Amino acid sequence: MATIVVSHGAWSSAWAWQKMRPLLRAAGHDIFTPSYTGLGERAHLATPDIDLETHIADILGVLQFEDLRDVVLIGHSYGGMVATGVADRADGRVARLIYLDAFAPKDGQSLFQLVGVETEAKMRQGAAESGDGWKVPSMPMPPDTPPDYAAWAAPRRLQQPIKCFEQTLTLSGRPLPRRSYIYCKRIPPHDIFGQFAARAKTEGWGYAEMDASHNPHITCPEDLRDVLQEIILDRKR
Repeated sequence: MATIVVSHGAWSSAWAWQKMRPLLRAAGHDIFTPSYTGLGERAHLATPDIDLETHIADILGVLQFEDLRDVVLIGHSYGGMVATGVADRADGRVARLIYLDAFAPKDGQSLFQLVGVETEAKMRQGAAESGDGWKVPSMPMPPDTPPDYAAWAAPRRLQQPIKCFEQTLTLSGRPLPRRSYIYCKRIPPHDIFGQFAARAKTEGWGYAEMDASHNPHITCPEDLRDVLQEIILDRKR
């Protein structure tokens, strides 16, 4: 019924969406979960020069070479930075942009500008101390992550080049496709994503909330499937 493409979060890759793929396919959708350059099965390509533009190009390449159109593009967390750039440059291939507890940047903003000075400082410190100066170590997964999954995921969550977080996003000024925001209400001590949920409501985007932590595709995939179904099928959201 829909062609779904996922822009995954930081330190992650396609593996993090393994629970969602069969659920969405069973619901009749086609789903693509590409991994960014330097992460997951593409870890061997990691270099200090990888940045936000690299990851935008990764997803644009999938749209182009798979010849995907009328796409529902989901950006999770850092993937909202990527998805915004993709939607801006996809030449009309993206019909709907869904932010899943994600950054929703404006023109000229970087992730570091959006996380706040304290979080930026911690990420830079991690890169300096254990990332050879150019790789940012992964942050802990939410405490409600199933222990067996957290243990399985830990070695797969790889350090990510710091330029991905430093680089500002340049937008063309063309209107973006219809946007929806899914806000996960089980927030950590510092709520980074509430600012984007508030913006979504102010600007009249489609909006939904989940009683979930930051990774509902891992912790409650059936619930996320249901929310995505409502957004995809209800053209008013």
